[in-house]
Amino acid sequence: MSVYRILSTPSRRISVRVHLRASAVVAVLLALTAAVVLVAMGTGSAVPVGDVVKTLFGGGDAMSEMVVYELRAPRAALALLVGAALGAGGAVVQSLSRNPLGSPDVVGVNAGAAAGAVLVILVVGAPTPLGVAAGALACGLLAALAVYALSYTRGVQGTRLIMVGVAVTAMLHSVIAYLLTRADLYESQGAKVWLVGSLAGAGWERVGPVAAATAVLLPAALALGRSLGTMEMGDDAAGALGMRVERLRFALLLVAVALSGIAVSAAGPIAFVALAAPQLARRLTRAPGAGVASASAVGALLLAGADLAVQRLPTPGQLPVGVLTGGLGGLYLAWLLHREWRAGRS
Repeated sequence: MSVYRILSTPSRRISVRVHLRASAVVAVLLALTAAVVLVAMGTGSAVPVGDVVKTLFGGGDAMSEMVVYELRAPRAALALLVGAALGAGGAVVQSLSRNPLGSPDVVGVNAGAAAGAVLVILVVGAPTPLGVAAGALACGLLAALAVYALSYTRGVQGTRLIMVGVAVTAMLHSVIAYLLTRADLYESQGAKVWLVGSLAGAGWERVGPVAAATAVLLPAALALGRSLGTMEMGDDAAGALGMRVERLRFALLLVAVALSGIAVSAAGPIAFVALAAPQLARRLTRAPGAGVASASAVGALLLAGADLAVQRLPTPGQLPVGVLTGGLGGLYLAWLLHREWRAGRS
């Protein structure tokens, strides 16, 4: 039996090839994510999961509606949007670099976005959600352009892109450290908490810009991502098939930067979701190509699950979610490096 199925409109003017296993995996991931979100929305409040479901369907009382819609729903929505954006951005960057270590965390995009957000918070003094998002997107784009230009020599090679990205990331972290040391103590402490990556205190004002940007950028990543499977065969092969490789690569990089930048502006540089989500998605779906949709679904589940875990951990104060993802991501990165070394690829 074929692993693909062709879906088309009645007139057959529009048709889409669907990978059956990948579609089933995405459906299961979405169901698991919905269950995690429901449990998270009933955590730490007087509203159990059953009442959360009842409230979402319009049957809750006034207190339940206040807890669910004003306190719990914004945080859950932000976790889903940020996780999906990081997963999709990571899938695009890993496919472009043709390296499992390639992700916005590694190639300087997240560091650039974080530097831009810190600059807005500490120097410009306009820490509104829109201002922080604009600063993060602008500096994330500048960092990506710098990495792209420095790694370009008759095309962009994946290993060179990663090495230049690591160097740019180190320089940007030094810029962030300098800004923190020169800022007011109270403001620098707030920025440090944000730099860890946190979903605490999320309100609809933080969710709005991310939702609007993701509604535009995620479909763009899905549409452009269809060409990534061909591009992974090499520039010569893709060019022989009629693709404008550099133009496509640049457009995909812009979309990945924008997805990562908007995620960082809303929740801080949450580590390793963009690195791990595409790899886990590929192992689950066993499908060729970048797997932007499945990586996005895995990213949403990972971040929603991590946020639920930090809410349930028996710690004196609630940990920022970036602490958990950073710790688990470090272990995952060590395993990935060992695997690449054993395979002779690093």
